[in-house]
Amino acid sequence: MARVLVLVFASLTATLLCCAPATSAQVSINIGVAPACPYGYFSYPPYNCAPYGYYGPDWFVGGVFIGAGPWFHGPAHFSGHVDNRFDPRHGYRGPMPARGDEPNNNFRGNEARDGRGHVVKGDHDARNEHALPGRPEGRH
Repeated sequence: MARVLVLVFASLTATLLCCAPATSAQVSINIGVAPACPYGYFSYPPYNCAPYGYYGPDWFVGGVFIGAGPWFHGPAHFSGHVDNRFDPRHGYRGPMPARGDEPNNNFRGNEARDGRGHVVKGDHDARNEHALPGRPEGRH
């Protein structure tokens, strides 16, 4: 009798699973608007504001940050220099900027990245990049 019950239960389970309707899943991710940061933001979550000096002049056009990570809107095959000493993932624990902070002029790029945050081989040398973002002097 126990064998018959097991067989009936297995048959009923198989029948119910075979007749279940197929469903499709749709995943939608809304990242929202880019962070409003005076000197750009990091290209990784939670997209905190980057301190002045992290991004070099390549990352600014007319003084406007071209974006990073999901909000990057620069040219294809872009590479721009960063100073990763200001990156919290590299141990930086210093102050982060506030709106209206006064910029300084001592950028020292030590790493090139694409607009999505990947380390890449830079297409130019960062030694002469000392201009304030958006200013032509000191660019490559």
